[in-house]
Amino acid sequence: MRIGPIDIDRPIILAPMEDVTDRAFRQLCKRHGADIVYTEFVSAEAIRRGAEKSIRKLRMDAHERPVAVQIFGNTVESMVEAASIAESFEPDCLDINFGCPVKKVAGRGAGAALLKEPEKLSAIAAAVVGAVSLPVTAKTRIGWDHDSINITDTVRRLEDAGIQAVAVHGRTRSDMYKGRADWGRIAEAKRACSIPVIANGDVWSADDAVAMFAETGADGIMIGRGSIGNPFIFAQAKSLVKTGERLPLPSYRDRIDAAREHLRLSLEYKGEKHGVLEMRRHYSTYLKGLPGVSKVRNLLVREPDPAVIVELLREFEAACEALDREGLLKEGGEFLNDHSPKLILNY
Repeated sequence: MRIGPIDIDRPIILAPMEDVTDRAFRQLCKRHGADIVYTEFVSAEAIRRGAEKSIRKLRMDAHERPVAVQIFGNTVESMVEAASIAESFEPDCLDINFGCPVKKVAGRGAGAALLKEPEKLSAIAAAVVGAVSLPVTAKTRIGWDHDSINITDTVRRLEDAGIQAVAVHGRTRSDMYKGRADWGRIAEAKRACSIPVIANGDVWSADDAVAMFAETGADGIMIGRGSIGNPFIFAQAKSLVKTGERLPLPSYRDRIDAAREHLRLSLEYKGEKHGVLEMRRHYSTYLKGLPGVSKVRNLLVREPDPAVIVELLREFEAACEALDREGLLKEGGEFLNDHSPKLILNY
């Protein structure tokens, strides 16, 4: 798959996710095999105003490359200005969000809302392409709702506007994240244009990655929620897709170690206060399926001292090891706010 100077065979890509794909998580996923990583989506209006929190989202490290910055907005003017500012942070490509379904984005006429205004979508895409020297890509959904699925028209418009690749999430905006992603519609998008198409939606395992390539004919696949608490999925998917070799699933030790490393990186990039606070949303996903998760999670999310957090994780790992020795590790496993019922655990 070629996007400007980026040329990777069947890449496995980290999807942009608000409050998830920050520098710490991107680096962790990169270490575990993600071919391309995306920033959190960033508001064009906030970039124009110089809002520090949004500007911070544009910062990246050399070892993340190739990395894409994703922006969203609802006017040509704001998107062009934001694109020029984002370009100054030297990402490898710039991505336009035409797919976010959440109210704070789509409710303001941006993201997936632009699927209801195809002429405006085309105008924004063409203007951003003309405003920067970077390759410009886009991410979208198959339509606003099931009565207005327009993905083939959308990808053709994006190609005509100069977009160099398009990621397609196989749900409508009205679906949000419910039900099953329609991979057949992604296949239609692939047949409808000549630019690379990246398939997105419901990749929870390496087997899903293989199946998605086969069913959609896509040039790459993008993994979002399936990577939360599970950065190992990138190496697993790449191995199975490219060599047919099935890597072992991560053990509980691997997952606890990843949580520790994620915390370390979060502290490095955000400082102690914000690094500790923003890490709290991740513990239940790293520790899912293990006995006693609710108790240790309640301690972890209330503890402000990172040294104590590390010690709590060490003690929890020791408790798991003791249960493992007795053959009791699988008894009483807990799943808290779990978004991935398909995830298979190696314990």
